[in-house]
Amino acid sequence: MSEATIDLVRNALVQALSPTFLDIEDEGYLHHGHAAAASGLGYFCVTIWSEAFAGCSRIDIHKKIYHALGTLMQTHIHALSIVIKKPL
Repeated sequence: MSEATIDLVRNALVQALSPTFLDIEDEGYLHHGHAAAASGLGYFCVTIWSEAFAGCSRIDIHKKIYHALGTLMQTHIHALSIVIKKPL
């Protein structure tokens, strides 16, 4: 399920934010044995930059990302780590 979820996350973020950099990692292996791990929901780390973030606060960027992911946060994602990384 994680590869399919990564594809869903990637598609949602690309469609909403047109990122210039995007990397999505499945971090489920870090949570083996946690009660929520059995729920079927995933643990992911998103490293991202988009021109849509220019001038935004860190909180506003997180809001944009969560808005872009929409219901995936309830149906596919248990935990999301976000790294905002401007390209060099």
